[in-house]
Amino acid sequence: MSEKVPQGDSQASFAKRIDPKKGPLTPEQIAFIRRVELEQWKKNAQKLRGRNIFTGLVIGGLVLGIYGYTFYSVSQEKFLDELEEEAKVARMRSPKTSAN
Repeated sequence: MSEKVPQGDSQASFAKRIDPKKGPLTPEQIAFIRRVELEQWKKNAQKLRGRNIFTGLVIGGLVLGIYGYTFYSVSQEKFLDELEEEAKVARMRSPKTSAN
């Protein structure tokens, strides 16, 4: 059997923490950091894409709803028609002059 090394004494390079603020990094360390950051970004991008699509659909639905309601309510307004009828009756009753 192989000898077991206590976990606290492990000097494995893959478990070594890298602090980019302390000193210059080797090109391998920089490449590793970029690769890990890219993987994390890809993982989070899927979640964000779903949320963005949902938000866009909700906002689009609200806009279309307001737009449709506005057209519906404007088509229901009849007060201008009533005013036009009253003006027509008033013109018919008024005496005809050469200025009219």
